[in-house]
Amino acid sequence: MGRELLAGLDVGTTSSKALLMTADGQEVAVGRAPTRWTTTELGAETSAAAIRDGARRALADAVAAVPGDRVVGLGVTSMAESGVLVGADDAPVAPVIAWHDHRDAEQLRDLVKQLGGEQFSIRTGLPLWTQWSLTKHRWLVDHVPGARGAVRRYNIAEWVARSLGARPVTELSLASRTGWLDLATARPWAESMAWSGAPERLLGELVRAGTAVGTAVCHGNLAAVNGATLTIAGHDHQAAVVGVGSTGAGDELDSCGTAEAFVRTVEAGLGPDAIAVLTRAGVTVGWHVIDNRWSLLGATQGGLILGRVLSHLGVDRAGLATLDAAALSATDDPASLQVADDADVVIAPGADPGQVWRAATVLVTAQARRLSDTLDRASGPRRELVVAGGWTNSAMLMAAKAAAFGPLRTAVTNEAGARGAALLAGLAGGVYSSYADLPNHARPDGPAATPQPADASHASHATVSGSRS
Repeated sequence: MGRELLAGLDVGTTSSKALLMTADGQEVAVGRAPTRWTTTELGAETSAAAIRDGARRALADAVAAVPGDRVVGLGVTSMAESGVLVGADDAPVAPVIAWHDHRDAEQLRDLVKQLGGEQFSIRTGLPLWTQWSLTKHRWLVDHVPGARGAVRRYNIAEWVARSLGARPVTELSLASRTGWLDLATARPWAESMAWSGAPERLLGELVRAGTAVGTAVCHGNLAAVNGATLTIAGHDHQAAVVGVGSTGAGDELDSCGTAEAFVRTVEAGLGPDAIAVLTRAGVTVGWHVIDNRWSLLGATQGGLILGRVLSHLGVDRAGLATLDAAALSATDDPASLQVADDADVVIAPGADPGQVWRAATVLVTAQARRLSDTLDRASGPRRELVVAGGWTNSAMLMAAKAAAFGPLRTAVTNEAGARGAALLAGLAGGVYSSYADLPNHARPDGPAATPQPADASHASHATVSGSRS
């Protein structure tokens, strides 16, 4: 008789990743499928069917690796901001606009004029960017006739779960990224919905991540998932926090991918002044996948800068260990590298590669520390730092982080978001009774043993020591 497994599905901008694990935390299979976007004269978009099909392919890929086993719980996490509009028959009525698309710049200007920029940020916890769902919805209402008749909107994770048998719900951490949610009350903000042309019913029933929202109805290559308890595992960055076990108030996840994202878990209820300071600094404040917690999320250009420096040096990932060794033994030479505001890099003529790499890692770590300090000032001191992502494979970067931040832990699983989704499925299905029951596995000190691509994320962790500056 086969094993009973938990599944996590992470539907991301680049790809969908599915992870299967046992209840004690052993990861047994991973599946992947690309997320396909179409570039138009307006920007980047895709279809609801393409999102659904890619996610199902990733899940089928993972299931095929463990024949005879059965999935008893499935959590779905995803990128935020993008969404699927449907009509009364639950069929899509508009394209899915990419969260990073800027076609809604005019709508953002009108939002600021009509609702007030600071008022919007304090009510929603969101900076004044074109990223959020409400301005893209307003664009769709203005330009796509079918969008005007939409009766329901699904965030990406909700849409995928719905296609697998979930009831129609809106998860709180994803709702926090729409611009339609009043942060303080966790209820729809009527004024922002009216401004964007969205009827209040568009959001539907609000639920917290880890809530059971139905039972999977699957056949064919997904028959092993049939009957599994379904849950929405929320925004992928917050699900990754669960995946790395950094769930306490004051804990912080440093996700070192192409963009370096910091996710701080805090008690719900920061005041308006703190929210205003954070949003002005480009930090989002929203409901977490963790019950009764808020998430503070900010980003730096760290991973982008490091990638460009490697490219200028002519070093690929296979040569990273040699470059790290040279940097660790090099002297500091900040003048060897200049970085512009747009992350363009200029290397001094004749500069020693080891000194250049050392300067790059110290520079991006200083950026990261400034962001973390901003979170400290608004919400109190950080408690524990867990570092994840492909750049954890750089010994020089990890040494720079240990020197700047003090003791930290490094994550190792390649799919923290999907792992977090699987763990939340376990909570939804009663496999675990609380976060304290979630399995956690550590590894020996040092960077991850197997190099991962820069946008990879990791889970379980181990200690790296250093002195805090």
